[in-house]
Amino acid sequence: MSLLCSVMLGEACTSAIVSGSLTANGRPLLWKNRDTNDQNNRVERIKAHDGLYEFVGLFDARDLRDTAAWMGFNEKGFAIMNTASYNLNNDNVPEKDMDKEGVVMRMALERCVTVDDFEKLLNDLPKPMGVEANFGVIDAQGNGAYFETGNYKYVKYDLKDEPSGIITRTNYSYSGVKDKGYGYVREKNEQYLLKKHIAAKDITPSVFTEEISRTFYHSVLGKNYNNGSQRYVVDQDFIPRRISTASTVIEGVLPGEDASLTTMWIALGYPPCADIHMVNTGEGGVPAELSGTGQDNHSPQCDKVQKRKSEVFSLKRDNGKQYVDLSKLYNKKGTGYCQTLVKENMRKYAEGYKMLEEKRKKLQQK
Repeated sequence: MSLLCSVMLGEACTSAIVSGSLTANGRPLLWKNRDTNDQNNRVERIKAHDGLYEFVGLFDARDLRDTAAWMGFNEKGFAIMNTASYNLNNDNVPEKDMDKEGVVMRMALERCVTVDDFEKLLNDLPKPMGVEANFGVIDAQGNGAYFETGNYKYVKYDLKDEPSGIITRTNYSYSGVKDKGYGYVREKNEQYLLKKHIAAKDITPSVFTEEISRTFYHSVLGKNYNNGSQRYVVDQDFIPRRISTASTVIEGVLPGEDASLTTMWIALGYPPCADIHMVNTGEGGVPAELSGTGQDNHSPQCDKVQKRKSEVFSLKRDNGKQYVDLSKLYNKKGTGYCQTLVKENMRKYAEGYKMLEEKRKKLQQK
């Protein structure tokens, strides 16, 4: 099976685009909790070449040629991600010609500066495009939009037209066939968990990586399982899932700010067990432990988190893999991975923002 024919198997995701009007520092955010059967992810810096822009992208370890980027941002402050959609296409495009979302996103990262540039790219791509996805994009001018995109057409949802200042998407498209697709429960989970932050207009990247992607709230059951009172729970319709491989937020810039201040905050690996890392473009912008420096092109950081995850999904017999052991994440002793890692991750956020402020001051002095 070729890379393009298999990359979307098991793909899901929960996502959001947040206007600067709702964030603590006025900068827009692009978030994706990635769900995929490709459990070994890595982050790579792709240098500028042949007139194309430098960018940083999230790749599968097995993608040795970096052909498909699953989220990323470039030196111009343009950022993109996707969620798979399952209610848009109704055509006879062969399977072998599908699943090109990651290829399209790499193309966009190399070529686009603005949201309008991405729209032009979609218009110019030969049809059928081989995609069925909700593409989310932001740029350095503060613009943002989702493009619900099928093989032959797309529908744009512009952030500036959304009164609430936030747009969410999972694995169905609003413009698609009603009640088809997936992720309806996860989207309700996300909207419920974000409600208080929207009201307070205090959304930060850590709200997504340290709270939303580590919370086992279920909107149908009306229950949050983070209190440590129940050990095993069936892993279904939570935002963090057994196949979750990264929680990634790209934080844009204020209009007029240097695009090099665009920052990726990533919890690589199964998010409830993951450490946070700050990523930028430029030399040294990607920590070595995030890139494919390990065996079989693996990220050492992702492998480390995978080992922690094996403790959380420790039941092997029968359907054991469908049960999450929440006591490994939250317990009354306070020793669960979420309980210990969030404290350390918030310290890393504070250090990262201090570095960004120093960089901002230096750029202003030039």
